[in-house]
Amino acid sequence: MDKARPATPGALSVVESRLPAAMQPQQALFAGDAQPFVLPVCDHYAGNERFLLKALAYQAQLGPVFDITADCEDGAPVGREREHAQMVAAVIASAANRFGRVGIRIHDISHPHWQKDLEIILPVAGTRVAYVTLPKARGLATVEAMAGRVNAYAPRGQRIPLHVLIETHGALREIEAIAAHPQVQCLSFGLMDFVSAHHGAIPASVLGGPGQFDHPLVRRAKVEISAAAHAHLKVPSHNVSTSLRDQQQVAADAERAAREFGYTRMWSVHPDQIVPVLSGMQPRNDEVERAARILLAAADAQWGPIEEDGVLHDRASYRLFWTLLRRAAAAGVAIPEPARSRFFGAA
Repeated sequence: MDKARPATPGALSVVESRLPAAMQPQQALFAGDAQPFVLPVCDHYAGNERFLLKALAYQAQLGPVFDITADCEDGAPVGREREHAQMVAAVIASAANRFGRVGIRIHDISHPHWQKDLEIILPVAGTRVAYVTLPKARGLATVEAMAGRVNAYAPRGQRIPLHVLIETHGALREIEAIAAHPQVQCLSFGLMDFVSAHHGAIPASVLGGPGQFDHPLVRRAKVEISAAAHAHLKVPSHNVSTSLRDQQQVAADAERAAREFGYTRMWSVHPDQIVPVLSGMQPRNDEVERAARILLAAADAQWGPIEEDGVLHDRASYRLFWTLLRRAAAAGVAIPEPARSRFFGAA
């Protein structure tokens, strides 16, 4: 809870009493400070043109509640990297990209084509590229080097957000510095490459199911990535579930990643995983209803302390509930009236 607040629920301090009743949460609760990034809770990878167009059609149907990452790293056929990048640029620049929520994963810095990905895609589609995902970063120096080339090829004056895949020992070691980079928006855990980097010391059983949450080395990595992301107001993105078609398992993995490890986003690599990821990651309806109720009462009290069922709330808990509502809206969860119209505008 915030310090120096009146002990009596409902009482207003002198400063709080000057806050206009209509002041919106982002103004009243953050006082000009940056708010945490909020992204759609699902990041769906698509590796070829057919899958990209299928994902875009599904996005048009569901709305911008999941992002699409056009994969140039694992998606490009060997020897045809240029043609693949040209296809990605054309699709992202096309009318099929209705919401502008398509990013790209380029080759890693050791690959001879990684800069060509940027050189081909960004001049054609840079204004519509939502983010650039950087794989296999070895540490902050890798991120800075790759960011420099992203900025060099981006449309003038544009700083495309960076999503950094944390899948090496060096990246995990420098996780705080990477999270602090001003252009980094998301830290994404690459479980398979991370396990592989241990050369058999972590068993293959950890790649899926409950083992990925219980093995100490993997659990440590997940916790450190999530903690660093939240400390710097960035988005932690959880690795994919290896259960491609078992929707209950995918939803269970997503829910455990969110509830136990604080992840607010998760990969998908198959269309059947998208809805389970959404259901497992998005805030529950009862949480959204409670947050809306508390924030409405707080706004009526000019953002001073209130009592709810015998529990005191002030601007510390209001910030939590406001971020939860923002995450719910990004995930497509219905915001109860009148909170929707009051805080998010007319539909």
